[in-house]
Amino acid sequence: MFELMETAGQQAVIKVLGIGGGGGNAVDHMLSANLEGVEFINANTDAQALRRSGVSKVLQLGENLTKGLGAGTDPDVGRQAATEDRDKIAEVLDNTDMVFLTAGMGGGTGTGAAPVIAQLAREKGILTVAIVTRPFKFEGRKRIQAADQGINELSELVDSLIIIPNERILEVMGGQVTLLDAFGKANEVLFNAVQGISELITRPGLINVDFADVKTVMLEMGMAMMGSATATGPDRAIDAVHGAVSSPLLEDVDIYGARGLLVNVSAGPDMTLDEYAHIGEVVSNYASEDATVVIGTTLDSAMEGDLRVTMVATGIRKGTARPDVHLVREDASGNAPEEEPVLDLDTPTVIRRRSQAPGLAEGNAAVDMDYLDIPAFLRRQAE
Repeated sequence: MFELMETAGQQAVIKVLGIGGGGGNAVDHMLSANLEGVEFINANTDAQALRRSGVSKVLQLGENLTKGLGAGTDPDVGRQAATEDRDKIAEVLDNTDMVFLTAGMGGGTGTGAAPVIAQLAREKGILTVAIVTRPFKFEGRKRIQAADQGINELSELVDSLIIIPNERILEVMGGQVTLLDAFGKANEVLFNAVQGISELITRPGLINVDFADVKTVMLEMGMAMMGSATATGPDRAIDAVHGAVSSPLLEDVDIYGARGLLVNVSAGPDMTLDEYAHIGEVVSNYASEDATVVIGTTLDSAMEGDLRVTMVATGIRKGTARPDVHLVREDASGNAPEEEPVLDLDTPTVIRRRSQAPGLAEGNAAVDMDYLDIPAFLRRQAE
């Protein structure tokens, strides 16, 4: 069902904890992009990397074990280092409602320490979302195997896990992309994920979402997927939600059948009710029958003319078929011509490959919603 609620009560405390070199770089990028309403922390075994960080709060792990020289790409060393400093990590996590853990999996500190930190967060009852990268193929089989092992371990300890395969960046950006740009793109995707979720809680909007809504969608959900896209022009809502759904940079899973969908629609004050309705219609087609769908908006005067959709699908069940999604674009006269399919050959194969599931109703009927919980304008559109 759609849950459209007003923010109330004390502001939730949200922290972003970068673990290891990759996670630290991602956090530094978020800091430079002026992400508001969250506290940044970097944790590393490498003292030199922490000194270079622009983050004011840093946590050196395993100082006695590694002497500040890093984990040497050995996850066991990273795990031991974090275990050595469990008390310091626990102190950093005090008074926290939600924590994002970012790490580049495959290295020593990120792979080894992330599960230890996740376990501590879990013991404190903190909503924990891990957003991690998987190595490029050129980084070698050993690093990829270490990453996969770390991801499997981490998945058992966090509420939601978003995996970003770096290799997909090469496929999307092309082989001639510079190494700096490739890793920069990975940091951008990490930033979009944290921003899309956190600003629903921290920034006001026409339709506000509070921490409890986010917790409902992300608590104990397991595998998740995030997509984000920005569009302009008369069809910007359709184009943006299409781009978010078909994001080619994210893990090779279908979002249809997700148990939770969290959607952030960011735009200027020129966003219309019809645009919001179109986005809700598309999103509802990807939700399972018992899914919780939460759609919020954030207003940003700097986005006048632009519209961004960030969607996080949680509780993904792999191998689930999904219905074809069709949208109606109105012509200049306001008439609605024939439906046109959104998921065409320009969409990545991972989105197009599933056949239509038999017996599924179209539109909002694909989601078992309490009728009165649906906004009036969406009810009218469904009728």
